[in-house]
Amino acid sequence: MAVKAKKLQPAKTQAIADIKARFDAANDYIFTEYRGLTVEQITALRGQLREKGCAYKVVKNNFARIAFEEMKKADVSSYLLGPTAVALSSEETNSIAKILFDFSKETPALVIKGALIDGEIYDAKKIEAFSKLPSKKELISMFMSALQATTSKLARTLQAVADKKAEA
Repeated sequence: MAVKAKKLQPAKTQAIADIKARFDAANDYIFTEYRGLTVEQITALRGQLREKGCAYKVVKNNFARIAFEEMKKADVSSYLLGPTAVALSSEETNSIAKILFDFSKETPALVIKGALIDGEIYDAKKIEAFSKLPSKKELISMFMSALQATTSKLARTLQAVADKKAEA
């Protein structure tokens, strides 16, 4: 269900191509409703997201729907209703979701509709649970600290055995 117009307007097809290019550059998409936010609030949110390498773009729903269809992504048309902005993330999506949920607690006008993460559609509750998980970097650091603790404990134990044999 691509473009249904009888006469294609170059400006609109270019706008769809631009949106598609932006969407292609990202792996994950979080859909929000920004109705009621001031320009200052949206600017502050964009600044927080930009620090994590995420873009926050207001999109025309029909153009975004067409772009997702052309990219052969899952059907996200249920999230493309009302004023929609999309957080485009390439990595650390759960930290992006955390920023959005923290911001929505401070500013209730921001509503998280859902997400498309790794090709799977998340509703608002599922994306909220996802936002509470540790990020990939945090998980790696937890693993490395556990691995380091185990090896250092082994080294201390071996050294204690060696010291005990040296005394005897």
